[in-house]
Amino acid sequence: MEEHLKLKGYSPATLRTYLNEMRQLLLLIGQVRADDLEPPQLKRYLLYCHERLRLTENTLHSRMNALKFYYEQVLRRAKFFWEIPRPKKQLLLPRLFNQEEVVAILKATSNVKHRLMLMLCYGAGLRVSEVVRLQVCDIDQGRRCIWVKRAKGKKDRVVPLSPLLLVMVREYLKAHHPDPLGYLFPGQGKGLPYSTRSLQLVLAAAKRRARVFKPGSIHALRHSFATHLLDRGTDVTMIMRLLGHNEIRTTLRYLHVTNRDILDVISPLEDLPFGH
Repeated sequence: MEEHLKLKGYSPATLRTYLNEMRQLLLLIGQVRADDLEPPQLKRYLLYCHERLRLTENTLHSRMNALKFYYEQVLRRAKFFWEIPRPKKQLLLPRLFNQEEVVAILKATSNVKHRLMLMLCYGAGLRVSEVVRLQVCDIDQGRRCIWVKRAKGKKDRVVPLSPLLLVMVREYLKAHHPDPLGYLFPGQGKGLPYSTRSLQLVLAAAKRRARVFKPGSIHALRHSFATHLLDRGTDVTMIMRLLGHNEIRTTLRYLHVTNRDILDVISPLEDLPFGH
């Protein structure tokens, strides 16, 4: 299964997830051969995961995807999972910060390097993995754009480098002098990028200093980027392009949290004759 995942070019993160999900099945069935299991037995196993292990819908989907890959891709059992129903996915709205909270977080980050990294998450809508893997040559100051290479789905894309971000980039380069052929934000080890975990901790510390207690990891800055663009009337297909989404429905989630239209709605509470 691992060889098959590698040959099909799956990302290291997906590879780890699928193998771990498959491992959970193998640990449970013990000496029973996984190759001998049939759909009714797998259905009972997934029911056990739901009722006894109380796995979330997202985890169940992940486990089903891993099993489906093994039985249909590795063992070549076509349509093996057709009779196994999938749990209905929850519609979870993306967590985000309002503009005042973003300002407070950035002001609470005095380190130039850390502030620039957070600004790239919000100001360019980059994922945390994309920020830490940026190389110096990916910043095109002349054309005022950022080349995001081999992002999620192994896709390249170009995002704008705003005037404020350009000023911050120049200030950072002047102060830190990263290797022109290396990472824009080098990590502790030689030739390694900055740790995504470390950047998450940077945001957590900045939120505490800014007294922003709203839940939200560093990915919330990317959600804020998309939502605030929608609030300003930016076309949703342009936002889809900037975020690097494969499907428009992924971008349309932000329509549920934008305030562009709901602020024009007058509550019936306003019409009640309260008097003064």
